[in-house]
Amino acid sequence: MSCDTKRSVCPFDCPDTCGMLVQVVGGKAVGVQGDPQHPFSRGTLCPKMLHYEKSVHSPLRLTTPLLRSGPKGSGEFTPISWERAIETITERWRGIAAEFGAEAILPYSYAGTMGVIQRNAGHPFFHRLGASRLDRTICSPAKGAGWQAVMGGTPTPSPESAGRSDLLILWGINAAATSIHFMNMVQEVKKNGGKVWLIDTYRTPTASAADRTFLVRPGSDGALALGIMHILVRDALIDLPFLQTQVQGFDELRREVLPEFTPQHTARLTGLAQEAIESMAAAYGAARAPFIRLGSGLSRYGNGAMTVRCISCLPALVGAYGKDGGGCFPDTATGGAFAMEELLREDLMPGSARLVNMNRLGHALNELADPPVRALYVYHSNPAAVAPDQNAVLRGLAREDLFTVVHERFLTDTARYADLVLPATSSLEYSDIYRSYGTYCIQRAAAAVEPVGESKSNWEVFSLLARALGFEEEIFALSADQMIDRLLALPSPLRRGIDREALAAGRAVELSIDREGYRTASGKIEILNPAQAHPLPRYLPSHEEGGTLPFRLMTAPNPFALNATFYEQEELRRKQGGMRLQMNPADAAAKGLTDGEPAVAWNELGEVTFLLSLTEKVPPGVAVAEGVWWLQFAPGSRSVNALTSQRLTDQGGGSTFYDNRVDVRRASGADLPHALPGIADTNGN
Repeated sequence: MSCDTKRSVCPFDCPDTCGMLVQVVGGKAVGVQGDPQHPFSRGTLCPKMLHYEKSVHSPLRLTTPLLRSGPKGSGEFTPISWERAIETITERWRGIAAEFGAEAILPYSYAGTMGVIQRNAGHPFFHRLGASRLDRTICSPAKGAGWQAVMGGTPTPSPESAGRSDLLILWGINAAATSIHFMNMVQEVKKNGGKVWLIDTYRTPTASAADRTFLVRPGSDGALALGIMHILVRDALIDLPFLQTQVQGFDELRREVLPEFTPQHTARLTGLAQEAIESMAAAYGAARAPFIRLGSGLSRYGNGAMTVRCISCLPALVGAYGKDGGGCFPDTATGGAFAMEELLREDLMPGSARLVNMNRLGHALNELADPPVRALYVYHSNPAAVAPDQNAVLRGLAREDLFTVVHERFLTDTARYADLVLPATSSLEYSDIYRSYGTYCIQRAAAAVEPVGESKSNWEVFSLLARALGFEEEIFALSADQMIDRLLALPSPLRRGIDREALAAGRAVELSIDREGYRTASGKIEILNPAQAHPLPRYLPSHEEGGTLPFRLMTAPNPFALNATFYEQEELRRKQGGMRLQMNPADAAAKGLTDGEPAVAWNELGEVTFLLSLTEKVPPGVAVAEGVWWLQFAPGSRSVNALTSQRLTDQGGGSTFYDNRVDVRRASGADLPHALPGIADTNGN
């Protein structure tokens, strides 16, 4: 058979949104590779996507609707037809809405697909239904809030401009796992004689590419930024003309905030040596064009927005925002590329509806009243694994009076608790258009293969449900491609001058970004922002600063998984080496723990069994759990989010996955309901 090559896009929650080439033989994807014509990813893919075809055509794929036949959580189902599935859903929803009101129905979705159409397909439907709205804030809204407090709507610099810096700081980002193509900029800086720093809470794989690594106490990054600014002012390393003309509030910051952040005080807060802080400030102040690549993990604390706000002010003091190759890059903001109101259709809401924060799903399922949540519809998400406070979420999902529908590719932890499971397509089986949050590219993709089994896309399923409920609005009769065409027909300044033929052919094109001026209320960088509860940036303690349990828990990314995605691939599970907890050897010795043995991390929320890995890369007082494992592959009965809290960030209603404490003890036989992997598995061989 001949092999056809088709263009596509990686659909997953990563800033790079890589272009892909898909090899198709006999209607089946047999291989994928990076698209060398993509302006940012340049022909490479991350380890997770190298064999995406194994996920697309996995024997674990769901291929028909399933109706629960056993207890919730058992994974026991009976195949049914799509007709019966749609009829069952609509009948149950009608009954629930009649008794409790439509707000008793709650959608739950996030970033299992990042395509503009498929990710947002449920919004017009649930708005029209009058269901509760979901506040989708599980990732990094505090990061956005902190940046906007200083920079407003100012576009971030091009990520490629970081390659022209002479001091590139990777602050709170494990780029080797979460943004591998930014590592190209790291190499460019080093090739040109510049320096690269990593600031993080433990020595991640990215540290191998850094000239210097600084390990700070979790949640103290804002204090470090203020401490560096103190020294910059003290030693006259600031760009006074830039501050006088382009910045609002520097004098107030210098007078009211910075005097407290002496090197001694900053060292106490961050755990860094005073000499290290002094040398950081001297090098930053001397750099021609320092560039900060800001990660998201440091925003997932109770002080996350303020931390980002403090760091965002730092480049202003040396005028880096006005220099090529300098500044700060949190993410790109490309939502304005499309008229999203045409897709989201908030105008369809029959009235106001309550807003449920997705980080508090456990609370919503167990405690909300007037009305209670009586129906849950989950699509492109796996909240039983990824939502905070796993025990509360599972307790809610186990309710017999909760009607749960899950639209999924695999029988995930959440799907096992469903009353009805609908088979979902992969990204190679539907049309979509993509924007990025790490580049300024957009790209359109058509289906590369036919749907596997009876699987359907989000857009198709919501069209079926709308038809069954008698919704007559035109949007529910459009195909995905027709909706894409409609969005592209509406003008946007960001798409001015793009190569429309290239976009239509499936190639990535770059948006047009106007970077003139600062888009804030004052027209300046706003170190002083009167609209904020704290007009000036300051250090705020995290939730767990001064907590009683001994270890700060880092729920970190792994290069071979993405949150709870990719666990269907055995090879990628092997490369992770099992569900592991990394600790410093001195901490383990004090607890009588041994490398490679099962250990239980616990706090007031729950207990989780891990395999223990001892490493000097993790500083004392920190415990690191990489990846969000499916329960069927965990050594115990719970995974890492049984230890994370439903508490929110200081702004944005974001998650606080990094702001939790645990203690650790040796596991007993009762902690090990699952067989542990063998030596070959744990070594990744």
